[in-house]
Amino acid sequence: MSKSEQQKVSIRLLDKEYVIACPDGAEAELIASADYLDQKMRDIRGNGKTVGLERIAVMAGLNIAHELLKSREDSRENIESQIRRLGNKIDSSLKARQRPAPEPGD
Repeated sequence: MSKSEQQKVSIRLLDKEYVIACPDGAEAELIASADYLDQKMRDIRGNGKTVGLERIAVMAGLNIAHELLKSREDSRENIESQIRRLGNKIDSSLKARQRPAPEPGD
């Protein structure tokens, strides 16, 4: 990707400004990500147990990574559950179609 296809975007994390290069058209996503990270960092700083920008950033990154992994696991479990339900429906439909039709007069 050439430099002409990138934009410089200014973000703020814990009141400190950073200028970040991002692909053209992805500015809104970068800003939304930065806002989310900033809020996580503020939450950690607000707890008062973690001091220092670097430690707060690492803790926020670990928390976000944990959220992502948990979300992926939840999605995987949800998809597997849906697949099982669909499989059961298919099995039931196939069994119903394999039953002989009742004889007239039965």
